[in-house]
Amino acid sequence: MIFIIDSLNLREHEPLVKDMFRLRKRVFADRLGWDVRVSQGMERDRFDDLDPAHVISVDDEGRVVGCMRLLQTTGPHMLSDVFGAILDGEPPLRSATCWEATRFCVDTEVLTGGRASNSISYVTSEVMIGAFEFAMSAGVTDAVAVIDPVMDRVLKRSGNAPHGYLGTPKPMGKVTALAALMDCSEERVARIRAFSGIDHDVMQPHRVTA
Repeated sequence: MIFIIDSLNLREHEPLVKDMFRLRKRVFADRLGWDVRVSQGMERDRFDDLDPAHVISVDDEGRVVGCMRLLQTTGPHMLSDVFGAILDGEPPLRSATCWEATRFCVDTEVLTGGRASNSISYVTSEVMIGAFEFAMSAGVTDAVAVIDPVMDRVLKRSGNAPHGYLGTPKPMGKVTALAALMDCSEERVARIRAFSGIDHDVMQPHRVTA
């Protein structure tokens, strides 16, 4: 199940958000070895203080097993403030109808292979569906994400291929980074659903908004 958590319902779901930050720490700091800020067992950065929306996948046992962060591009965001070298001197993308998707991860220690609801493939698709459906409901038409070649291949295999790229790939630490563009559309969601076999509503039934 997908929970969308933002500034409107953050207090209602604070335990889930803390579990999400703990998952990010296990993935980005422990497993991938990124140079990220960790405090009290949680990975957070300055962009988490800018009222993003968090797309959080929760399994049947109430565990956070996947997540993604969505942030407006009209203000500070990672492509403009951290990965600007990718843009080759071009101004960063800034649009009220384009959001940046970052900090995507899944819990590979809990999830399995295959296509079952507790699989890496399923949760990856569920998070993508939730993110695109929420973005469309907010009037967003496009998303940009800084990804590596492995994630690029995952997107292409799952019916979620980028429709374009900004700038040129650049080495960032141990990997190459690309800025990928994706339309937020019913057609894209339908392709992800067809790949994953997810034909039900993935969203939390009653979203708390106040």
